[in-house]
Amino acid sequence: MNMNKLLILTLLLFASGCTSQKPHALQSKQAASGDWSLPYGEWSFSFVTPYELPSEVLHARVIDTDGYLYTFNTLDSTSRDSESVDKWTDVAFGGSVIFDKVKKPPQYIVFCWESYIDQQTYETSAVFGPDTWLRMKTPADHRWSNGDPVWYDNITFGLSPGGKVKVWFPDVAGRPSLAVKPLKLRTRSGKALTLCKDYVVPGGTFNVIPSTQDFIKGKTYPYGNWE
Repeated sequence: MNMNKLLILTLLLFASGCTSQKPHALQSKQAASGDWSLPYGEWSFSFVTPYELPSEVLHARVIDTDGYLYTFNTLDSTSRDSESVDKWTDVAFGGSVIFDKVKKPPQYIVFCWESYIDQQTYETSAVFGPDTWLRMKTPADHRWSNGDPVWYDNITFGLSPGGKVKVWFPDVAGRPSLAVKPLKLRTRSGKALTLCKDYVVPGGTFNVIPSTQDFIKGKTYPYGNWE
């Protein structure tokens, strides 16, 4: 099954209203061609925003390499990165993870999020391939201070004004995060929303917090370089 067919089937699956893990696998040919079991059991995903430009993720769904759908109505908090003020830090990482975990690497993720500064609901989707899965299965060429291997077991999504999204693997303290390049990455809003149209709150969910109002005063949107 090629990636285009996977995405079509994914959208049909979402439209069917599934709320739990799908019992029958939906795999791409690439995913079915290898064993993508992870040596550490589960990987996690996190969301982070510039410190004074917060957003909140409301809902997420993941299809793993075994083809199973995970639906997350309860998510870990979206973190505000104190080191990312007018641009992303090179050591971006999210907070602690309790809920946002999956057993096999991701074929596909879609998540719904709202930006305080934009007062806008966004829908971001990403398709991942073997390069990402292999990186998740392979230890880094360096180790923790206690000698344990370093695994790239977390994918962090950076959310910024205008629906801009960056993706990283966080590394150990002091080492830059590794950029993750999805096969496809797309963010929708407004009338283009599909899944996330059900998560729009009329009139917007958030009030701009005072520290954000102070930060943007006299500055030009999007209040930093988020490329």
